[in-house]
Amino acid sequence: MTEYNIICADNESTVVAEYMAEYRVASEYQSEDDLEKEFIHLLTGQGYEFLTITSEDMLIANLRKQIEALNAITFSNNEWERFCNEYLINKNEGIVEKTRKIQENSRHSFRLDNGNTKNIALIDKKNIHNNRLQVVNQYEESGGTHDTRYDVTILVNGLPIVHIELKRRGVSIREAFNQINRYQRDSFWAGSGLYEYIQIFVISNGTNTKVLLKHDS
Repeated sequence: MTEYNIICADNESTVVAEYMAEYRVASEYQSEDDLEKEFIHLLTGQGYEFLTITSEDMLIANLRKQIEALNAITFSNNEWERFCNEYLINKNEGIVEKTRKIQENSRHSFRLDNGNTKNIALIDKKNIHNNRLQVVNQYEESGGTHDTRYDVTILVNGLPIVHIELKRRGVSIREAFNQINRYQRDSFWAGSGLYEYIQIFVISNGTNTKVLLKHDS
């Protein structure tokens, strides 16, 4: 059975999402871990690269690799450090500034060591297939108010852009919503603050799913 969900509509056009509903009866209890594994399996089947990242250093190293690939550049260590300090991981900026970088101005005019200037993109919005999609799970953040372990994160060119919080079937998704609020308060800002780049939050218990979008103010 084909179903359609309306994404947006105006007087001139309507945008819908089409999907084939698959109905099946669960033969056994599905744990939160099983739900997470099934979700990641679906993503990798659609071309997402699965990564095992266990530290912030690994997260930043992957970010550097993806930004270099997107912009066809190889940073020197000095250039990468300056790019992070001046723009990408500026300690004086928070959620609002990082959101504007993604939504309004995802390119930065950066001076290289040789004196030349190059526009460095975080996301290619004109040619979306140039962006690289990766998925990580159970990433641990110990630098916040409390130790935290995130369920599933989708990286776009190495940046955490989508966060998914899962609960086992039968558990109210309100619990997942409350957990995301705690993350924003207690840990997304920790360390390098890369999780403040997240633009989309997805909460699901395998039966019901809600998508929350971030805005810049």
